[in-house]
Parts: sequence; C-alpha cells; structure tokens
Amino acid sequence: MIKYIYPDGTHCYRALHTTHAVFRDDEGRLIARAEKADGTLYEFEIKAFELLEPGRQYS
Repeated sequence: MIKYIYPDGTHCYRALHTTHAVFRDDEGRLIARAEKADGTLYEFEIKAFELLEPGRQYS
C-alpha cells in the first residue's frame, strides 16, 4: 500500500499497483500519477507519500 499525504494534511491509501509515478512538476510541486478503476490515469498534488509494509500496523 501507499499512503498519499495531501497539502492540506489529509491522506488516502491506494494499492501500490495503481501508482504510476511520483514526480515534481515545472513549478516544483510533488505530483502523483495513479490509475482509476476504469484504467484511466489522473494526476494530483501531494505533500508526501509513504510506502506501507504488509503485516505492519501503522497509527
């Protein structure tokens, strides 16, 4: 799993296989590119991300 942290401090979890890229755009913002359930890609700004280990509990 991957945990995306948004600029406003909220977060979401996504399956790692739906993540296609994490990069900085021309303005220096951190951008994630992910796949929707229908297979289309979309991009959104994030503040950070964290890779989560299977079987480990996070709080």
